[in-house]
Amino acid sequence: MDKILEALVGSSHPVSVKKAIVKKVVEAAEKEVTEEQCHALYGLATRLILLGEDTFQRQVGIQVLEAYARCHRAQFECFFTKEFVVGLLQQGYGSLDRKDPAVIDYVHSCLRLLISCPSVLEIFGAVQVEVLRVVCERPGPAMCARLSTMLLDFVQCIPRDKSAVLFCQQLLRTIAHFQCTSDQERELQEYVSQVTKVSTLLQTIWKAEPATLLPSLQEVFAIISSTDPYFEPSIALASLVQHIPLQMITVLIKSLTTDRNVKDASMTQALCRMIDWLSWPLAQYVDTWVIALLKGLAAVQKFTILIDVTLLKIELVFSRLWYPVVRQGALVVLSHMLLSFQHCPEAFHLPDFFLSQELPKPGEKKMKQILNRSAWTSQSNSFATGLLRLSGKSETGKTGLVNLGNTCYMNSILQTLFMATDFRRHVLSQQLSGSNTLMKKLQLLFAFLAHTQRAAYAPRSFFDASRPPWFTAGSQQDCSEYLRYLLDRLHEEEKTFQILKQATSKAVPPEAGDTTPAIVSRSTDTRSHIVEAEGDRKTLVEKLFRGRLCTGIRCLQCNSISEKDEPFTDLSLAFYPPAAQELAEDSLEAERGPASACQGSVNGSDEISESSSKERQAGADGEHRVPNGPGAERCLSVPDLVNYFLAPEILDEENKYYCERCVSLQRAEKTLRVLDTPEYLILTLLRFSYDARCHVRRKILENVSIPLLMRLPSYHRTAMSGPTSSLEVDSFDSGENLAKKLKPSVKEEQELKEEVEVTSTTVESVPYVLCSVVMHSGMSSESGHYYCYCRNVSGADQGEEFKDDSLTDPGLQTCFSVVKQEEPGAQPLRDWFLFNDSRVTFTSFQSVQSVTSRFPKDTAYVLVYRKQSLTNSGGAGTNNWLRLTAEPPLQKELMDAITKDNKLFLQEQELSARTQALQAASCSFRPNGFDDNDPPGSCGPSGGGGGGGFNTISRLVF
Repeated sequence: MDKILEALVGSSHPVSVKKAIVKKVVEAAEKEVTEEQCHALYGLATRLILLGEDTFQRQVGIQVLEAYARCHRAQFECFFTKEFVVGLLQQGYGSLDRKDPAVIDYVHSCLRLLISCPSVLEIFGAVQVEVLRVVCERPGPAMCARLSTMLLDFVQCIPRDKSAVLFCQQLLRTIAHFQCTSDQERELQEYVSQVTKVSTLLQTIWKAEPATLLPSLQEVFAIISSTDPYFEPSIALASLVQHIPLQMITVLIKSLTTDRNVKDASMTQALCRMIDWLSWPLAQYVDTWVIALLKGLAAVQKFTILIDVTLLKIELVFSRLWYPVVRQGALVVLSHMLLSFQHCPEAFHLPDFFLSQELPKPGEKKMKQILNRSAWTSQSNSFATGLLRLSGKSETGKTGLVNLGNTCYMNSILQTLFMATDFRRHVLSQQLSGSNTLMKKLQLLFAFLAHTQRAAYAPRSFFDASRPPWFTAGSQQDCSEYLRYLLDRLHEEEKTFQILKQATSKAVPPEAGDTTPAIVSRSTDTRSHIVEAEGDRKTLVEKLFRGRLCTGIRCLQCNSISEKDEPFTDLSLAFYPPAAQELAEDSLEAERGPASACQGSVNGSDEISESSSKERQAGADGEHRVPNGPGAERCLSVPDLVNYFLAPEILDEENKYYCERCVSLQRAEKTLRVLDTPEYLILTLLRFSYDARCHVRRKILENVSIPLLMRLPSYHRTAMSGPTSSLEVDSFDSGENLAKKLKPSVKEEQELKEEVEVTSTTVESVPYVLCSVVMHSGMSSESGHYYCYCRNVSGADQGEEFKDDSLTDPGLQTCFSVVKQEEPGAQPLRDWFLFNDSRVTFTSFQSVQSVTSRFPKDTAYVLVYRKQSLTNSGGAGTNNWLRLTAEPPLQKELMDAITKDNKLFLQEQELSARTQALQAASCSFRPNGFDDNDPPGSCGPSGGGGGGGFNTISRLVF
């Protein structure tokens, strides 16, 4: 029978004839056949299966083998022995190499036929040994796929215990050598299918023997972390990721990131190759593991690895977005890499994809939340026990300022100016040359506050440049004095550059560039024309902080009026003297005429002596009207103090006014009016009074109610006939006698006699919204601590605050607050920030209002209000040039400086973490959370901290 079959297969008969004869041979298997014939047929079938020239011959061999093995099981058991199997796997068959997949297919088929025979157990043991040897020889993907299929069908052939660990490790090494050189779709699909079968085998082993999983993963990391330049592991290893339990992420990442034996180069290679796995078409959870490893490295401050990997692989990840099958995972990894790479823009400049795509933009608040959550410095450090996580930015996204030694007065003012949105945007948008100017240093400081990754920035350079010469370094100072000095420096510096520019270009004659105003009498129309012409030459400080006051004195005998205009950058608001609340308003009204003005002096000092306070009292020295004065049962409010500042004052007795018309000293009424309202209204509460008896400066601890919304009266002049003398000056020296300052010259007196003009006024109520409050904690100006509450407010986006505000009397001549009705049960908005040196936290306006009631020594000192633009509000609107609706792009030199410092900061963190130099110790501030319950404390003993009276953890001088 075997000879007939052999002759038939090699003959040239038609296929149909051959099939008919083969069918008869297979049917003959049910008849009695000698053992010799069976062995001959088994040998022939084996040769046809393993050495057949075509598919027909191999099919014939399979049919004959299966038919005779079923019918003659005993003879087949004698033929397919352990020795025969070992010989096949070790030596092959004839000319067939042992690594040919056909060998595995043949063994697989024979095991199916022999499964019910007792001798198969002995064969299983031999196969367990041989498959381990086979995988050690690094067979190709086809051989491994056939082997995996056989082992999945006969799990008894899989090595056990320690041999199973070794088998998995060697099989992983074999997978790492897989390669597919074809670019044809069919071959690629076949390759992916083969790899999937092998990974399924490993999954089965890991489930059956969990002890093999961790050693297998360690082997994977050893493979992908190899720095051998001649070996590049196959991305086929990505097929294994989906079989690793996600519950092991924490354990594995902790093991990898804290293992000191893992070198940076090896970790970089491993992470890069894991990112390469994103290209594997059927990979699952690769993005999850990649991001987990990125966060783990950030948590232990290994930023050098993260920087290198991001710059090396960002373009590859970007290119994966073009392929839908791997796009989702690539997008997740790409988003994390770009969002966490915040210390410089280099990663964003590498891919060209941004140049041609318009992507939807989330809101600014959403972007800040995502960036803050994704930053390397914000990752949890639970992986690295014993390492102290350096403080990154707080959850607010804002940057604190390091206290350089009782510099809280400067820190509070700088944070207040930084949070003045329009001022900050204009500072950052200026094109400045040179690096030694104060404005340039302020621009650099603002850039760092906006873009540094540090939790707190040390403004050493700016402090050295901006400290007033009379300020002693290391001592507590007055923040309002520093603010006034800083704004004056910025104004004078810009004015100087304007003059130098004009002199250089010669575009404007020298006399036209002279900004010193002449003291002349001029009509309102002429004055308005000149103000408009000079508007283009205003400095940034003038445009945003400068207002204009008019001081008028009216003789109560002849009703002649003398006026003087003066600029101001802040209003110094005195508190009510004790007798001011018991004024005789009826007596004052009887002496006042129908035409009266209403405004006052600005540039006073920050303290009130008893003598100057007495001048404001009703009594022997004169009278002072207090409109809307506070009642006995309610606390003072900011509008009360503004109205007290603007209230008319009677000059009498020793303070009588010398009237030129009466040619004698006369009782007079002094009034103050706001002519031009500033974009930012700065109010300083004069809390420090001088006690002449004790020769000390005492602090007024009286609580002052701070309104969120407020309206300020502003006056506009119109010409009409009548007696007046009008003067305009650039500055006002409060130390000189007011009557002498306002005394007109002889020439002006003659001109007034020839043609007399007087101006009538119209009043407008200008809306303001609170944006910053600087608090002082302590008992004197030489001690204590400054901190501030701020929020983002601009003139362009906050007009809604006054949307429901209806004025029944638009010409109201007093300052008053606007109460905005809130919905019952509404939670307070956390839209305010508390800046306490290095510490920045969220807070609410309710906390701002109640801080003094909770901590009596913490009182509001400097307030900043932003003028709002309303429809049909006339002059209250903000100039269009002031409205920068978005943050300006940083100039290259600023960005380079921030990038350099951010890299240095990451290196500092990494070095500190690696050397474990930072020990877990109590910090002087809490980087996150809210700060509504504890007093901010003071600057420490050197700053007179005892005056603050708060022995909290916040008392630390850097």
